[in-house]
Amino acid sequence: MKKTDFRFEFGKNWRDFLNTLDDKKIEEAKKSLIHPLKMESLKNKTFIDIGCGSGLFSYCAYVLGAKKVVSIDIDEDAIQCCQILKEKAGNPANWKIIHGSILDETLVSSLQKYDIVYSFGVLHHTGNMWKALQNTIELVNDNGYLYLALYNYKRGINGSKTWLMIKKVYNKSPKILKNVYFFVYAYAVTMYMLFKFKNPMKEIKYYHTNRGMNFWTDLRDWIGGYPYEYASREEVINFLNKHTRHCELLYLKPNDGLGNNVFVFKIMH
Repeated sequence: MKKTDFRFEFGKNWRDFLNTLDDKKIEEAKKSLIHPLKMESLKNKTFIDIGCGSGLFSYCAYVLGAKKVVSIDIDEDAIQCCQILKEKAGNPANWKIIHGSILDETLVSSLQKYDIVYSFGVLHHTGNMWKALQNTIELVNDNGYLYLALYNYKRGINGSKTWLMIKKVYNKSPKILKNVYFFVYAYAVTMYMLFKFKNPMKEIKYYHTNRGMNFWTDLRDWIGGYPYEYASREEVINFLNKHTRHCELLYLKPNDGLGNNVFVFKIMH
């Protein structure tokens, strides 16, 4: 990104999330990590978390037995969040935290290859999604796994291009207007739940069953998360086929709206 560009403060949002983190959220996060991989644990696996955010999934990888964990993020606040969870785990020697970008070729070339490369909802926020994905692929061991989530491309007036404009307006606004926009957005989401005959209080209370996340943290991420790119499922699969000798799609959780398509690929270079 250019120096004049702006970026959502993801790390500060993750700091707020850590204040809500409890054992229930951690258990849901562990389930969401291993079930798509069709594994009971990560014993004897090496694991890298690209865009570690709060550090929750790096923590889960360690708890699930990974023999090596590496966490990378460009945001200093996210790095500090990850360090908090590393200390919660006893500051293990086999967990390394790196302040850096997946777009940094020097950093990427300095890393080894990993059995599991995890990047959930991150690469579309780098400012160069396809380059970030290419670099991410390079970090996967032969017969290793790429666990990936990227925003879906949706056409129409309420589609991806409109959402890009909303995010730009939000991030360029002063703090008081950001709070107004967030309140309006939260109200709209609540009304949409009612329209779908869902109980908003119940939806928010049990939101942790979605990967151990927090409703309000995700809501702020959705309206503010910028840079912002997106891709159709076909585009992602075609890109993987083009940049690997062989890749097998083991798991797909599709999203036909603006949310993440979730993939697990097994890769041979």
